[in-house]
Amino acid sequence: MMVSRSIQADHKDLIHDIAYDYYGRRLATCSSDQSVKVWDIDDADQWTCTSSWKTHSGSVWKVTWAHPEFGQILATCSFDRTAIVWEEMVGDNTNEKSNQSVWIKRHSFVDSRTSVTDVKFAPKHFGLILSTCSLDGIIRIYEAPDVMNITQWSIQYEINCNKACSSISWNPSLFRQNFPMIAVGSDDNNVQGSKILFYEFNEQARDWQQIIDKTFKDVNELVHDISFAPNVGRSYDLLGAATTKDVKIISIRLIENEKDSAEPFSQTASVANSTNNTPIGNKRRYNIKVVASFDDHGSQVWRVSWNITGTLMASSGDDGAVRLWKANCFEKWQNVGILKADQNTIHPNTITGLRAGTNHSNDDRQQDGATSSAATKFVFSQ
Repeated sequence: MMVSRSIQADHKDLIHDIAYDYYGRRLATCSSDQSVKVWDIDDADQWTCTSSWKTHSGSVWKVTWAHPEFGQILATCSFDRTAIVWEEMVGDNTNEKSNQSVWIKRHSFVDSRTSVTDVKFAPKHFGLILSTCSLDGIIRIYEAPDVMNITQWSIQYEINCNKACSSISWNPSLFRQNFPMIAVGSDDNNVQGSKILFYEFNEQARDWQQIIDKTFKDVNELVHDISFAPNVGRSYDLLGAATTKDVKIISIRLIENEKDSAEPFSQTASVANSTNNTPIGNKRRYNIKVVASFDDHGSQVWRVSWNITGTLMASSGDDGAVRLWKANCFEKWQNVGILKADQNTIHPNTITGLRAGTNHSNDDRQQDGATSSAATKFVFSQ
């Protein structure tokens, strides 16, 4: 049985994001009080705050961990238009008496002229790479050429999405080592078109190119969060999306050759130039479609998160509930569990191996300090 525990975070304002480290033994939280807190769990399953510090001069929207192969590294992004990389110091710099560790600012990214809304590290097999997205509609991808010196970063690519960006996700599949893929969500109500865009790195063009599928029905609802599912043996990829109305699960399937598709080439997905959407001659084509959509929350959905095998997805919304989704043997997705704030077990089915945390979010990132939402943030421990 999965039992939930609450943590008295002691933030002075809204908590916008939480993130587990790779092993699920550490937790980071960020808030509109401009601070980040790091929590460690002991053998008795009790969480203790081991570090708390001011990180930005505005609300901190997102926090994320790098893979432990690169050390204890965090990245944050903020309303103050910056993203920052932090590293934990060990040894003599750790305050043993107060049980507080020390996190040092290693690099600050100041390229954005608007609020930086999301920050994500690339899968470790790509190296120490960090991506950010902003309200200016630009995805920026940075690389640390020397992983032993994370004070030095260089910007590698800028992708103009032509719409304000709210969230970004890397495809974690090892099969994509030669063809990295990212997805970006938008909550821009002033621009027409799909609120979810896909990009793939094209080795021939040495640039990121947008994937265009004319058969893909646009996601017109404002998108708060997106997350690629880990791929363990599937022949296609899955993306979860949290929108203002529902939860969506999207499949991205590579079409190996033309006979695999019932549609003519002009109606299937192809890789195109990200600036003018013109084909570049790449024969990698995709079929993208929404395979499931659920409005069970009956309200705005704020976060989605996958388990480590990519078979179970959690979503959280303004109804104050975390809902679990799983596909059956016929690949039909259905609700398999609900966790509410006033309950400490999951119903109707018992799911094990999960951790949960609470979060109050707001959608108006253009204002520093907005009204509270009743959303619950849920993250799978990887």
